[in-house]
Amino acid sequence: MEANLYWLFAFVGLYWVYCLFWGIKGAIRSKTSADYFVAGRSIGIWVFVLAATATSFSGWTFVGHPGLILNEGLPYAFASFYALTIPFTGVLFLRRQWVLGKAFNYITPGEMYSDYYGGNAMRLLTVLVAFLFSVPYLGVQLRASGDLFHVLTDGLIGIEVGMFALSAVVMIYVASGGLRSVAYVDCAQCVLLAVGIVVLGFITISYVGGWSEFTSGIAGLVTQNLAAGTKITPAGHSSTVALPGAIQWVSANTQAVGSSWTGVMCLTYMFALMGIQSSPAFSMWAFSNKTCEPFRWQQVVASALIIGIILFTFTIFQGLGGNVLVAKGVLNNLTDKNLVPQLINLLADTAPWLVALLAVCALAAMQSTGAAYMSTFSGMVTRDIYKSYISPDATDAVQKLCGRIFVIIVAVAALYVAAQFTGAIVMLGGLAVAYGFQMWPALIGISFFHQFSRKGVVWGLVAGLIAVTLTDRPVALIPEIINAFIPDFLNLDIGPLPWGRYPLTIHSAGWGIVFNLLITILVSLFGAQTDEEREHRRRRHTFLQAVSGITPDRQKHVPLAWALTLVWFLVGFGPFAVIGNTLFSDPNVPSTWGPFGLPSLWVWQLLFLAFGIFVMWFLAFHIGLSKPVPPEKVDRLRDEHFGTTAASAD
Repeated sequence: MEANLYWLFAFVGLYWVYCLFWGIKGAIRSKTSADYFVAGRSIGIWVFVLAATATSFSGWTFVGHPGLILNEGLPYAFASFYALTIPFTGVLFLRRQWVLGKAFNYITPGEMYSDYYGGNAMRLLTVLVAFLFSVPYLGVQLRASGDLFHVLTDGLIGIEVGMFALSAVVMIYVASGGLRSVAYVDCAQCVLLAVGIVVLGFITISYVGGWSEFTSGIAGLVTQNLAAGTKITPAGHSSTVALPGAIQWVSANTQAVGSSWTGVMCLTYMFALMGIQSSPAFSMWAFSNKTCEPFRWQQVVASALIIGIILFTFTIFQGLGGNVLVAKGVLNNLTDKNLVPQLINLLADTAPWLVALLAVCALAAMQSTGAAYMSTFSGMVTRDIYKSYISPDATDAVQKLCGRIFVIIVAVAALYVAAQFTGAIVMLGGLAVAYGFQMWPALIGISFFHQFSRKGVVWGLVAGLIAVTLTDRPVALIPEIINAFIPDFLNLDIGPLPWGRYPLTIHSAGWGIVFNLLITILVSLFGAQTDEEREHRRRRHTFLQAVSGITPDRQKHVPLAWALTLVWFLVGFGPFAVIGNTLFSDPNVPSTWGPFGLPSLWVWQLLFLAFGIFVMWFLAFHIGLSKPVPPEKVDRLRDEHFGTTAASAD
């Protein structure tokens, strides 16, 4: 064990030196507030491709995803489609945000929303969403890092101690160098993330005893479920390899049959994950790019193709393989949180250097997202609160100092959440991204529909945030909060809210967006607004269309593009995905699983992975939603539409 610790501390030390190097280099190059908060709008193609990919997946994917496949089986593996649905949001919105940021020198999304919709309500709500997104999402990453090193050091390092120590370096390099440092560190973190997942997948298959032992082990799990009458879907299948239906009724007093991962749950969970690239943080990633050339390569190649293949193979190897290893007696006491650490520890006696390397891969994965959200949130608070309301004349030096202070504040807040939270890492992260997804109507309004009014978007966003809160984890706390304020002499006791968490097995992101869009549309249609407001939005859209509109020769393919997208969402991983339970084989009869021993649902997932990659290519490349726009074209058309003094956000 002592030798293992030497390797572990040596590799972690080298990783920290790399992080601090870029922190110092970023600090030296950050002369202005734009340098610090959006890397001087100078991030290059491959830096963004790697950095944005690392930010999108991180510890969420490395630790939590295989862990829930361990618990829930192939129905939860539909979540792997987030390798495609996360950048799907980017395909729709990222290029148009870059155009607006380039044209009007926006640094934060609050500046963009405030300029487009008018007033300051959207500016403040954007900061609120960034807070609701960043703190819990960052918190689960930090918690996972503490859990990991607690297991790998055999309890020598306590969870909280490890969590605080491992977070300190992140705070230092982020506070020092801003988003530029985050981007360059993320490049290495992206490679470490992908390599680590692949290696752990091979390790799992190796310790199981090879592919045939792996597939026969899955068959054994199904047989065991059927014999024990546990994890059985309403159709009588094992939920290890079959969806438990298109939708189910669940409430505070009822549980889903077999599993809660119905087709509708998988679909609306993908809505939640789409909140990652609609979150305010990704708007700042868009503004930080030199050109919009890297967007389509990140969306289609790095994310959909490479990460998609990795998730639908190697994370499933880990999750289902973990159950097989338990059945074989190789591992015990597995949970969603300790699956990955225990898989890493399998090599403790034979390859301690590889244990250390995989630990660094996991640490890098967890910290890549955290660093980005620390940096971007500090930028939003500095620009949208401090500079806008407290000190409008704040110098660049003061803004950078303020940004560094808020990096520390948001990290401390996230550490508090991490210290208090002991549940499944992915599900608390699901609440965070559900909040981020509520930015969709605001982005739709800016990018495509000028009919969405300021009041409509503001009240829609408020309604969406409330709906998410009332249908997710916080719903359990609401009765406790109410009871705390009821005087004892009234003798009242408010019980659980009747609908509970995820009513009808619909994720809170789904409930939130329904109320969000409904209120946005109704208020925009019937709410009062001036002709001046309408004209302001219309001029912005005319400019966007001139710069980044779909070319006439591609317009005729737009209906086909949306039809393919709808089929992919509803059939590939939505309510109609239940067809995949039995289409290729009988999930309860492993002898029908074909020559490779794959259950029907896994074959379905792989086929729609290929279909989804095609849809992403069709939208980003063929239709041209992520087609590069020359920066000089943006400047020229801005001057034609608004005059040479239009770029004055800073």
